[in-house]
Amino acid sequence: MRGRLINPFLAEIARLDTTATAADPDATGPLVSGYDPDFKETVVLDDAGARRDARQEMPPMLVPCQVEVGAFEALQQLATGTSPNSRVVLVFHFQDLERMGLVDAASGDALIRVNDRLVAIHDVAGNLVQRVRTPPGLYATEVAPQSFGLGSARNLLLVTFDERELGPRGAA
Repeated sequence: MRGRLINPFLAEIARLDTTATAADPDATGPLVSGYDPDFKETVVLDDAGARRDARQEMPPMLVPCQVEVGAFEALQQLATGTSPNSRVVLVFHFQDLERMGLVDAASGDALIRVNDRLVAIHDVAGNLVQRVRTPPGLYATEVAPQSFGLGSARNLLLVTFDERELGPRGAA
């Protein structure tokens, strides 16, 4: 018996495509990768004055989950103004992840990983409940398997999505 989600929704998740992001983002320009060689973070590109992140994502997918909101756009006062602060924890069932091919067969690791982006939350009929404004966006900062004590298989994956810190000039 592996249980089930109590109050299911569908999370629209855009997984980070690390291979595409690592490719040359500016063709003939000075960059050779979309990652900063020192900080291992995606670089911010300047396209004719419009700033954009070199981040590349896989097509978004809808994954059954349970939603636990920690904070959503709680206002944080900064010396330079205000900044909303959001944290959402999603609970995924490993049975759903396995059915969708989101578990690595060799390692058993979930394929929802740190730096994946939460796009939106839908009801089980697919109707939009909440879209996540990007920027700043909500990105997975912790991915933790849970419930090893029930039966012979783990049941749940807890994924914490946090807002990214604001960068200079509104960088992505």
